[in-house]
Amino acid sequence: MSEILIRAALEGVLREMGVQEAEIRLERPRDPAHGDWATNVALSLASRLGRSPRDLAEEMVRNLDLAAAGADRVEVAGPGFLNFHLSAGAVAGILPHILLRDQDFGRGDQGGGQSVMVEFVSANPTGPLHLGHGRQAALGDAISSLLEWTGWAVHREFYYNDTGSQMDLLARSVWARYQELLGLEAEIPEGGYQGEYVRDLASRLLEEVADRYRGDSSPETLDKMRELAVRILREEQDRDLEEFRVAFDEYYLESSLYADGRVESTVQALQETGFVYDRDEALWLRTTDFGDQKDRVMVRRDGTPTYFLADVAYHLTKWERGFRHAINLHGSDHHGTVTRVRAGLQALGLPEGYPEYVLHQMVTVEREGREVRFSKRSGSYTTLRELCAEVGVDVARYFFLMRKPEAHLVFDLDVAMDQSEKNPVYKIQYAHARMCSIFRKAGVEEDDIRCEGLDLGGLSHPLERELAKQLAGFPEILERAAASRAPHVLCEFLEQTANAVNSWYHAGNPSRDPELAVLAADPGIRGARLALARAVRIVLRNGLGVLGVSAPVRMERSEEEEHA
Repeated sequence: MSEILIRAALEGVLREMGVQEAEIRLERPRDPAHGDWATNVALSLASRLGRSPRDLAEEMVRNLDLAAAGADRVEVAGPGFLNFHLSAGAVAGILPHILLRDQDFGRGDQGGGQSVMVEFVSANPTGPLHLGHGRQAALGDAISSLLEWTGWAVHREFYYNDTGSQMDLLARSVWARYQELLGLEAEIPEGGYQGEYVRDLASRLLEEVADRYRGDSSPETLDKMRELAVRILREEQDRDLEEFRVAFDEYYLESSLYADGRVESTVQALQETGFVYDRDEALWLRTTDFGDQKDRVMVRRDGTPTYFLADVAYHLTKWERGFRHAINLHGSDHHGTVTRVRAGLQALGLPEGYPEYVLHQMVTVEREGREVRFSKRSGSYTTLRELCAEVGVDVARYFFLMRKPEAHLVFDLDVAMDQSEKNPVYKIQYAHARMCSIFRKAGVEEDDIRCEGLDLGGLSHPLERELAKQLAGFPEILERAAASRAPHVLCEFLEQTANAVNSWYHAGNPSRDPELAVLAADPGIRGARLALARAVRIVLRNGLGVLGVSAPVRMERSEEEEHA
C-alpha cells in the first residue's frame, strides 16, 4: 500500500515539473538504513530532461509532499537515488487491508482465470508410493495452490501408466507369489517385483479367488492377475495420497488411449505431417527437425506402439481438452522425454515449449548423517506411507517443499523429529499458535479485532515496523513463487516471518521490555498490537494453507509461553 502512495506523490511532483509520463520503479533496499523504498527515477529521467540526476533528485525532494507519500523523510543518495523512510502509520497501513481481506489476503488475478493443467505423481500402479512420488505430490499440490491463489483455474491430473511391459512383469510376479501360497514352486521373472507388498497382493488375490488359478499361467489368468493387482495398488496409492492431503480432479488411464483409438489416430495424424518415415520395418518420427538428438521410433517392427507415441497422444488430449497451459512434474530421470514429447507435439502444430516441465531431484533420508531405510516391506526403497508415519504429514510436506525442485533433497530425520524451533515447520506453527494465545490471553475473539479508530502510528518500534513490512510482502511472494513454480520461495518467506514474529513476541515479555508488551495497559497501543497479531495470524495461516500444512491454534510449548 505504501508504494502506491509514494508512486502517486512522485507522479504529482513530476507533472508539476512538466513530466507527464515516467516509469517509476520502486524497490526495497537490502539495508534498512537506506530506507523502506528506493527509486532511480531521477537517474532514468536525467538525460531526457538534460539535467544532473542528483540535482533533479534534490528538486523532486524539495517539492515532494511527505505526508502524501507517507514518509517521515526522503534522502538523496549516491548519484541520484531517492530513499524513502516511511512513517510508522504508513508502514502499518497494510494492516487494515490484511484484516479486511482475511482468508483472501494474498490472492491475485495474474492468471486472469485461464485454465492450466498440472499433472503430477502419475505413478505406475506397480507398487507403493515412494519418496520421489511424495516429493512430487507435495510440489504438484503446492504449485497448483500457488496458481489458484494467483488467479488460475487449475485442473489437477494423475496419469496412470497401466499398460506395457512393467504391468506384465507385475502380473507375472503376483502370479508367482500366488502359486507359492498354493504350495507350488514358482519364480519371480527376471526384472520382476520382489517387494513384500507383492506377497500381500497375492494374499488378497487368494482371498478373492481361492485356488481358481492353481497352475494356470494362461494369458487370461495373467490378465486377471494384472487387473486385480492394479485395482488394489491404485486403492492403496489413492489412500496414501488422501492421507497426504492431495486430491486430483481427474485420473487419466493410459489404457484408455488405446481403447479410444487415440494412439492410432495420433499415428495417422503424424503420418500426414511429412515427418514420418519407415526404417528397419519400424515407423519413425523425425524429431531431430525439432531439436531432438535423434529420431524416435513410434511403432516397432512388430506393430506395437512405443511409450513415446502414447506420451504424444496423451499430451495431445490435454490440448484438445482446452488446456493451452500445461505443467508436468516429473523426476529428473524423465529429462530425456521433454524434448522428444515436445517434438512430437510440434510436428502436429502445437507451440514450442508445450507442455512446461518441472523436474525434481531425488530424495534421500538421513539420520545422524547416515542414509536410512525404515523397512524392507517395499523392496529397495522407503515408502511415503512409512515416512509420514515416522514424522507426520505436516513435516513431510514441508520438508519436501523447502528446497528448490532441481536440488537434491536430503531429508534429515534428526531435524524432522525435533519438535523445537530448530525444525522450521514447528517454528512457523509456534509463531502462529502464539498469536492465537495472545487473543485468548486478551479475552477477545479474533474476528472482533478491527483497525477502525486505531492509531496504527503507535506501532513505531523497529521490530513492529519490520514485522508489518514483512507481512505486506506476502502477495508479492505468492506471485513470484507461482510464476517460478517454486514453493520453496514461500517456505523461506514463512520462516523469515516466523523469525520476525518470534522476535517481536519475545521482546514483548514484560520481564524484558514492558513498553513492548503486546497486551499493553494503554488501550490504543493494545488495540494496535492486537491488530498486528491478527494480521500475523492471517498471513501465517494463509501461507501454510497454500503449502498444505496445518496451522494449529494451540501447541504445548506456546501455551507454556502464554505470557504476552
